Amino acid sequence: MNEAGVATTDVAVGAATPVISVKPVVLSAPGRGEDLRVRVSAPTAGRDLPVIVFSHGFGESSDGYAPLADFWAAHGFVVIQPTHLDSRRLNLPPDDPRTPLIWRFRVEDLKRVLDRLEVVEASVPGLGGRLDRSRVAAAGHSWGAQTASMLLGAKVLDPEGEPGEDMSDSRIKAGVLLALPGTGGADLTPFAAEHFPFMNPSFADMTPPALVVAGDRDQSLLSVRGPDWFTDAYFLSPGGKSLLTLFGAEHSLGGISGYNVTETTDENPARVALIQRLTWAYLRYALGVDDSGWPAARAALAEAGDPLGRIESR
Repeated sequence: MNEAGVATTDVAVGAATPVISVKPVVLSAPGRGEDLRVRVSAPTAGRDLPVIVFSHGFGESSDGYAPLADFWAAHGFVVIQPTHLDSRRLNLPPDDPRTPLIWRFRVEDLKRVLDRLEVVEASVPGLGGRLDRSRVAAAGHSWGAQTASMLLGAKVLDPEGEPGEDMSDSRIKAGVLLALPGTGGADLTPFAAEHFPFMNPSFADMTPPALVVAGDRDQSLLSVRGPDWFTDAYFLSPGGKSLLTLFGAEHSLGGISGYNVTETTDENPARVALIQRLTWAYLRYALGVDDSGWPAARAALAEAGDPLGRIESR
């Protein structure tokens, strides 16, 4: 059990494998203004490794989210993390002509990673021939979750409420969407509606399996609704989804964006450990690697005496 006594962490994940991490892997990106830089983390052993393409939140970079990337890689995934144009590392000025379209560049970044997997694979010593390209998942946190959701079929509604371009990608078989913003329109604050018109999603065509992760104390400054705003993708998308609601969690979900990061307002190592194991078990289940770990994790959480959250599925 973890320090909070939550039995979910008893779910067998196996011994951690040493991880090799390489950065930057540079992918040429004509029309982007600068090449795309990614970080790749992979276990040093194992074959037929499933892949997670991870999109960071606003201002972060490929160096963030180590608690998740390290755990996933140590337990059998190859984790690829691009640095998007909104990263503080790039310091793109507000008047840059790319700024209004960064949400599109973000989606294109993830697709470029998929297009250039052979370059990514060749950049990591010993990784050649070990990827399973049939098992690829998209994951992200906050704005990164919005980015990942579009590869799963979410669309941006235009001012008339009509769905925009389909930017989904059939290579993505499942997703993990952490603190994913909800619907737009009247649910946004006037500031958000004016400055972030892309925050107007439709989840009606988001058909692949996905785990939506939401904190029940995550009160966004961009929405007039409460923390339930972050559950919209679960309730408004086709079936085959699961929702993990974390009790007491705010936007950092206990500290997933990094070890001891200053922006974490709800630091909780036990909660992070829960997210590590549940997302790992879910992706192995959704990608067809292992059918037993996810049901076992759900059962363990349901039976815990003092659980850190709850899981529901539809």
